[in-house]
Amino acid sequence: MPAQKKTAAKKSTAKKSTATKSAKKAAPKKSAAQSARKMPVFSKAPPALVAQFEQLTAPLPMVEPRKMFGYPAAFVNGQMFASLFQDHFILRLPAAEREAFISAHGARVFEPMPGRPMREYVEVPPALLKSGRELDNWLAKGLAYAKSLPPKAAKPRRK
Repeated sequence: MPAQKKTAAKKSTAKKSTATKSAKKAAPKKSAAQSARKMPVFSKAPPALVAQFEQLTAPLPMVEPRKMFGYPAAFVNGQMFASLFQDHFILRLPAAEREAFISAHGARVFEPMPGRPMREYVEVPPALLKSGRELDNWLAKGLAYAKSLPPKAAKPRRK
């Protein structure tokens, strides 16, 4: 290809590139609300379930109550081991205990959004919430598991 044709081809490409950039700049920009992903709407936890959660977790040793996604949660050494999510009581268990819990109570792995399971967490079935001592035993297992994990350092809060 002669040198003149190469130069003409480069200029042509440069003009197209500049025209494309200009068109992108001239296009109306989307607002933050339009470009942001639409977040699901979650319902509040029932007050009776919140009271039960607080009653069950408050006497446990070394437990730090906090909020996780606006719901009450229980932490030890920076590791969450129990929480509420909408009208569900969530419990974190090691693999063997989790499988035993699922098979014994017909429970399932906690999935806050379809297709997004939190693999170490299970949903406590409503019938087990009324069992008292048995639920206390599972909470103790969740607490022991969280204690066995390496402590998490506190993250600085956003301003």
